[in-house]
Amino acid sequence: MIVERDHIGIFGKMNSGKSTIMNMLTQQATSLVDPTPGTTADTKIALQEIHGMGPVKLFDTAGLDESSVLGQKKRVKVLADLKECDLVLLVIDPDTRDFATENEVLENARELDKQILIIYNLFRPSGEGRIAVVEESVPLLRFHKKISLVATEERCRQPLLDFILANFVSKNVKMDLLPFVERDQFYVLNIPMDEETPPGRYLRPQAMAEEFITRRWAYPVSYRMDLGRARSGDPGEQKRFGDFLASLSRRPKAIVTDSQAMDLMHRWTPDDIKLTTFSIMMINYVSRGRLAAFVEGIRALDTLKAEDRILITEACNHSRIAEDIGTVQIPNYINRRWPGVQIDHNFGREFQDNDHLQSYKLVIHCGGCMISAQKLLARIRDLDAVGVPYTNYGLFLAFIQGEQALRQVLVPWGIDLPRD
Repeated sequence: MIVERDHIGIFGKMNSGKSTIMNMLTQQATSLVDPTPGTTADTKIALQEIHGMGPVKLFDTAGLDESSVLGQKKRVKVLADLKECDLVLLVIDPDTRDFATENEVLENARELDKQILIIYNLFRPSGEGRIAVVEESVPLLRFHKKISLVATEERCRQPLLDFILANFVSKNVKMDLLPFVERDQFYVLNIPMDEETPPGRYLRPQAMAEEFITRRWAYPVSYRMDLGRARSGDPGEQKRFGDFLASLSRRPKAIVTDSQAMDLMHRWTPDDIKLTTFSIMMINYVSRGRLAAFVEGIRALDTLKAEDRILITEACNHSRIAEDIGTVQIPNYINRRWPGVQIDHNFGREFQDNDHLQSYKLVIHCGGCMISAQKLLARIRDLDAVGVPYTNYGLFLAFIQGEQALRQVLVPWGIDLPRD
């Protein structure tokens, strides 16, 4: 039987204490420890079960700063190991004077969207006082959680384990796309199919929802709403929707709608049918259950004022035409309700300006359906580190219809808004 293990790599410069950390975690002399620079000649690997995390594979890597011909060979191997790891533990001796290695590890690990935790190994009492110097020399450290310890002291093992468990998200976390789906019940997928909908297929969230519901022995039913007719006040369109619901042999348990139809669906959905959106479904799934954090972020809108800056970020590069949600609909809502607020956009799989993230009052993120959980979690970690709240297209488009509409789309997820 193949065991799925989280890969945890220990990285840093020579003599920073990487092998000592490895031995601390395994509680045995797994790696050779010696003050001679370059003692670790090749990556040492250990398989272990960590309580609270499960099976892991530990990598004790060679120092990246060895300049010899052999050191260059080690370097190639270490950078290859970095690609294989789910979690990077960067071990830093604050008493050293050059931090090129630490900068390189962070740049490479962030480029690969790795989860990163920082361990300050305090060989000497002076190390604690040097941490500020390290963080000035390595600006990217501000985005990552840190712990200070003495790697040679056994008493530090449990705090280190607690630190890892508190901050690492395992790739083996299992997520349900729609956890409220019940067997033998109907679920309506409201799919307006606007001008940006590609022919011949559903969008990824729609296809995922249909597959998930079917696999759970329930019944997905697709409905195409005519947004143009509905918004023009044509009573025939609302009647068509009512007739559709009545035609089903059993009352639907929930409706999952395209977010841009929230202005209609929050009013048209009967009280006995739950309602949410594809965008909310996806941001919860891709963030590995962090929907509550995106809900909390929406509260930044309550104090928004002229000259504040908002970043609208979309993870894919689809062709944007007509009433695009990110470039047209959401900006229009913002400009009408909060005149004077500055809006920036970020398209693609990277934050294009990490150095100025802290200048934003709020980040409004798409559903994240075209990026990996690792990529989205890396973005969340950066925003959390600089204290910038974030929300989501679906949550924003519900919020803009009023607090009741926002509460309505959160009911299926068991999340309520805090009452003032």
